[in-house]
Amino acid sequence: MNIDYPLQTQSEDLRSLWHEAFGDDDAFLDIFYNHGFNPDRCRCITQDGKVVAALYWFDCSLNGQPLAYLYGIATAKAYRGKGLCRALLENAHSHLKYLGYAGIVLVPGDEKLSKLYEKLGYTPCTTISEFSCAAAQEPVALRKVDSAEYCQLRRSLMPANGVIQEGDALPFLEHLADFYAGEDFLVTVTRQDPFFATELLGNTQAAPGILAALHWNKGTFRYPGNHRSFAMYHPLSDAPAPEYFGIAFD
Repeated sequence: MNIDYPLQTQSEDLRSLWHEAFGDDDAFLDIFYNHGFNPDRCRCITQDGKVVAALYWFDCSLNGQPLAYLYGIATAKAYRGKGLCRALLENAHSHLKYLGYAGIVLVPGDEKLSKLYEKLGYTPCTTISEFSCAAAQEPVALRKVDSAEYCQLRRSLMPANGVIQEGDALPFLEHLADFYAGEDFLVTVTRQDPFFATELLGNTQAAPGILAALHWNKGTFRYPGNHRSFAMYHPLSDAPAPEYFGIAFD
């Protein structure tokens, strides 16, 4: 078993593993491997020359301290139950600490994974809320914003001790979602059907009017709240855990 970086930036083994683990289609994989992937932000396990487990991360920060947002953690079905995920994560912890990251944040896909990550030193650190609603009769005024204005507005509206997700994560996010701003809100809307806003900051009562403005009959919005656990945190230093993590690439 070897734990290392993939040798190629467009490894077919990595794509095949991702498709098997998560079921995403080629269109999404093209977006990720063209705009979100960096071989310096990936660790994988190879056996017999084949990638059998992998993980990726995006750079983010909390109060100026660098964090790693782990993403796309997967093991090939034929190799599950052999401790490969644990070995890969433990290796990633050591590697990220060596690189100077203050901590690691991730968003587990289900309760079973949450328990696995707890055994590896992760603790729940942030919560989130979601609600669905129908469109209002009258739209609110909103405008599409570019990435520079999005980052500025997001920093001004985000809760205290929230994770800043910019840098390399932004080009990937721009291919998955659109950014809109109103008088007292910022909303990130995925390019999918049904309507889903991965983050609504500011005035949540604007949601029905946002739907009307974007010509949707109904939709779901995610916003800062305490309805359910969301992100988990693994410290690599004495830096405190974040209190808000807004956008998961789910």
